[in-house]
Amino acid sequence: MYYSVLEVTPTDEAWIPHYVQFAAEIVSRHGGKYLANSANHQTLEGEREEPAIRAIIQWPSKQSALDFMSDQDYLPLLKLRTDGSISSHVIVEGKE
Repeated sequence: MYYSVLEVTPTDEAWIPHYVQFAAEIVSRHGGKYLANSANHQTLEGEREEPAIRAIIQWPSKQSALDFMSDQDYLPLLKLRTDGSISSHVIVEGKE
């Protein structure tokens, strides 16, 4: 099991409705499941600038996450997100 952890702070919100409309279906197509996607979060330790949104996606495998990121349907959405936000995306191996 793997998890994507995303932190996103929009710099332009015009991309968000289109992204939200299509990204979840592509995540699902690759076996992913949103566990969290919220502006309601809090850093408990460390000092840093808070992102506006944090999301966690569960994947059945690392390859599923990588396949999602290279999906030809997702690439235009990824460009919208990265052009319209300050964001980071890491994958973390989970315990089974």
